[in-house]
Amino acid sequence: MTVTPLPAGPLGRPGLLEKLLFAVRPEFRVDVLVPDADDPVLGWKRCPITGCNRAAHEQGLCTGHAQRWRRDGRPDLAVFLADPGPPLRGLGELTHCTVPGCRLGAAGKGLCSRHRDKWSRSGSTDPAAWAASAPPLPGTDPTECALPNCTLWVENASNAFCKSHHVRWRQDGAPPVEDFIVECESFGLPRVDFRGLAPQLRLEFQYAVQTRRDEQTVTAPARMIAAAIRWAREERVTSLLDYSAERWQRVADPYQRRGSGGYDKRVAVFLLYARDAVETLRDGTGWEVEYARDVWRLGKLTGLNRSASRPRPRSELRFDRITQPWLRVLAKRWIRLRLSSGLNVSTVTGYMQALTRFSEFLTAVGPTAVRGLGDVDRALLERYLAWLTDLPGGLSSNESRVNGLHLFFQAIRQHGWDDSLPTSAAFFTGDCPRRRTRLARHLAEHIMTQVEQPANLDRWTDPAARLITLILIRCGLRVSDACTIQFDCLLHDGQGAPYLRYFNNKMSREAAVPIDEETEAEVRAQQQRVLQRWPDGNPHLFPRLKGNADGTRHFSPDTYRQMLKRWLAQCDIRDENGQPVHLTPHQWRHTFATRLINRDVPQEVVRVLLDHDSHQMTAHYARITDQTVRRRWEAATKVNIRGERVTLDPEGPLAQAEWAKTRYGLATQTLPNGYCGLPVQKSCPHANACLTCPVFLTGPEFLPELKAQHRRTLTLIDNAKGCGHQRVAEMNEQVVANLDRMITELEADGPQEAADAG
Repeated sequence: MTVTPLPAGPLGRPGLLEKLLFAVRPEFRVDVLVPDADDPVLGWKRCPITGCNRAAHEQGLCTGHAQRWRRDGRPDLAVFLADPGPPLRGLGELTHCTVPGCRLGAAGKGLCSRHRDKWSRSGSTDPAAWAASAPPLPGTDPTECALPNCTLWVENASNAFCKSHHVRWRQDGAPPVEDFIVECESFGLPRVDFRGLAPQLRLEFQYAVQTRRDEQTVTAPARMIAAAIRWAREERVTSLLDYSAERWQRVADPYQRRGSGGYDKRVAVFLLYARDAVETLRDGTGWEVEYARDVWRLGKLTGLNRSASRPRPRSELRFDRITQPWLRVLAKRWIRLRLSSGLNVSTVTGYMQALTRFSEFLTAVGPTAVRGLGDVDRALLERYLAWLTDLPGGLSSNESRVNGLHLFFQAIRQHGWDDSLPTSAAFFTGDCPRRRTRLARHLAEHIMTQVEQPANLDRWTDPAARLITLILIRCGLRVSDACTIQFDCLLHDGQGAPYLRYFNNKMSREAAVPIDEETEAEVRAQQQRVLQRWPDGNPHLFPRLKGNADGTRHFSPDTYRQMLKRWLAQCDIRDENGQPVHLTPHQWRHTFATRLINRDVPQEVVRVLLDHDSHQMTAHYARITDQTVRRRWEAATKVNIRGERVTLDPEGPLAQAEWAKTRYGLATQTLPNGYCGLPVQKSCPHANACLTCPVFLTGPEFLPELKAQHRRTLTLIDNAKGCGHQRVAEMNEQVVANLDRMITELEADGPQEAADAG
């Protein structure tokens, strides 16, 4: 990085000035900043032409070579790179005098001005031949040009430059030698010119550039910084703090409407960033600074529990939207308590939305109706509940608003913040309508077959996004958890089986899920890709693609969602009706659980794999189980005690009723060797005599029990006859006859049943 020292002078704004003078390091406290090409934040791409050190722009070429490429008819770049022509002006060595030992600049005929005069008086017609034998000039000063890359001699001791550079220096208005040197060295290179700014404004921009460089999160091209400086210079301000952030945004609006493809938006973002950096330097950070503000900048508060996908580092909590002063004071106190107690920022943001809605309601009813907390009673809250029904968002949003306000009132009473809150100011169960039962959101196997096709998976242009997709499908993670997986994420148990370790952001705890060897190999390949980009290591398995110079930021879930939309369109994945599929990453979590449930994986195992706290949430995925069992029941053979087949018509008018009755029997009246088909409203008149009961049903899965009972019954009959118990023998002969008929019919379908089961 090329630097030119800038002398400090008497400046204004005490307090902030001293901090700026202390904070800005010498390498940034310069008139013109020329970043190194390899700088991770301020760097730039070099022109690929050999010997050209200028920055690349159009077609990956510098401005000079891009002009030459267009002049040549826009040939193929490979052809142009092979023969780009002579060096651009300013890149080649200046021509010096051809007289041996003379390093003065050429002034015509290949000779310096002094040797050319001598040649013209010599009468020779061949300057080259004359120069070969001409002696050096006596008394010539061999001082080289002040430009570091120029080896020619100065014309006289009073000049700092060789002849050509001296002419250019005079054409530029004879600026200070140091400035001219910087100008020449940085010609064609990205640079940030701080000259022409008010003294403090110059320090502020230098500090902003230094801060952005130190953070190493988002790149800051020199031309973008230069544009922000130009906007500030045109406003004739002496400090970035002369304007509020809102006013600077209004300054940037006309530029952003020009349609420059997002470039002016980046300039505006950097300008606001610079103002924020200077304000932070002046005021500091932490609760003591933010609490008094009506807009809390969450990026200025440390130790907050942030979710994976939000809030962004510069998110805000806006108390200025709570128009009642008494409510704003209590809201600040409660929100600070919630944040400092470790509650997730996204949850606290929901609480803020609830308080903001309540403030809007109080404004709607008028200031005379509610003058303070003491006027908030049950009657007012009932009016609020009715007011909420007209708002967009549905039952879920209104329930969140009511719950947030309920917790707010609870904290006021618990901590004694304001005793004027009436005891009737409370919500009760039933104040909000019950949510409708949610259906499982799993994807049909017809869709999953297309998603999991290797050819479609290979359409992912980014291998990290492809692996995230595999993890979502095979492991059932939330997308926020998958994107934040740490680099060192593989574990193995005592048998060497692999597990994927991740952080459950919703529950704020670590968890692990078993994976197969193929997924493990994919993870190790991703680790190698990360190490190739960051040889010193990276904390994330999926580092962010852009704006991540130091690699400390993880892959954004929002970025993955956008990439997923493009991938689905590219693969042309369609549903059963031939319509394009629109799915969310979370549906793969539902699909993962539904597949497990339908494979008879116990619900407790599914709960552990999903890292759920309650069985209620896992049961949401388990609803499909009855359909699976019913499908198997319908496919199986059922016979009664007479050996007659009993069928359930899945399309019949009583299909659901028959299934409900049978399902009840499975759950409450299962027998050792079959099921009870008696209607649930009746009591059994055949106690301990199921095999003579006309409503008894059994199937092939009970053949071993039926055969064992058949053998025991024959033995019982023999013993009864031997003892003269004729009545007992007759009763059991009827049982044996029923068993014979059932076993014969079930064995006749045995091979087919086995084939179906396989």
